[in-house]
Amino acid sequence: MANITVRFAPSPTGHFHVGNMRAALLNFLFVRQKIAESPENRGTFILRFDDTDQTRVKPEFIQSMHDDLAWLGMTPDVVCAQSEMRGNYAAAIEQLKATGRLYPCFETPEELGIKRKTQRLQGLPPLYDRAALSLTAEEIQVKIDAGQTPHWRFKLNPGVYSWHDLARGPCQNEGRHTSDPVLLRENGDPVYTLTSVIDDINMGITHIIRGEDHVSNTMVQLQLFEALGKGADHFHFAHLPLIVDATGLPFSKRAGSYSVREMRDAGIMPLVLLSYLEALGTARAPQVITSIADLQASFDLRHY
Repeated sequence: MANITVRFAPSPTGHFHVGNMRAALLNFLFVRQKIAESPENRGTFILRFDDTDQTRVKPEFIQSMHDDLAWLGMTPDVVCAQSEMRGNYAAAIEQLKATGRLYPCFETPEELGIKRKTQRLQGLPPLYDRAALSLTAEEIQVKIDAGQTPHWRFKLNPGVYSWHDLARGPCQNEGRHTSDPVLLRENGDPVYTLTSVIDDINMGITHIIRGEDHVSNTMVQLQLFEALGKGADHFHFAHLPLIVDATGLPFSKRAGSYSVREMRDAGIMPLVLLSYLEALGTARAPQVITSIADLQASFDLRHY
């Protein structure tokens, strides 16, 4: 028996555009197909709202996303929000600090900008120089006493991290080629990279299916999983080509890209949209379908 758990984690800061809906559809089809393969398989499709930026989140966007998913026949098995899970983050953050993987940094944006400019002029990649790691405990306390508030970076291991991507095949990235990422802002808020990993662990996510713009995040997340006690073998990734608008740019809620709500209001039939989105990026033409279940038989992440 296999237990398959996927998550679709949109930010409710605008209405769904077709890029969002395609990501939801591919996650939904994957888990439903696994259930259909064997009566012993169990599968869960989680809708997890990334609502930590409360300044941009609006209730009407949350309702709109529920309406769009229901219109397309993709009712989630579980609905939750990251704002409800803040209590889960503190213990993981303290664990990373205690093991030295999270370390405080005090450089201002201006200082970091000067460092990057200097590196570029020298023909070097603009990577953080880890100057903060040389600070002693006494020096850190002096800065804090003087009113300086640190942001916190994750210390990356320099080695090669590999994974077999369900869509792209063998992939790898080296820690030494990436700056230690900021995971805690100066106000203490964790960034999405960290909260997503903690939530994925706590919710038992098995497959992470998302756009190829996240490939660069995967090595960092694999190291975070490892640092928090979960090996890479617990997670399977699939990174899919992005769909773009007429200008060649990826769809974006912030840019006001054509929304699913607008398509619904224009009278586009949901099955037509589903068939088109499932075929987009493959060598196959859209199918004539009578239900969303008709898409499961031919669905394969390796086609994208």
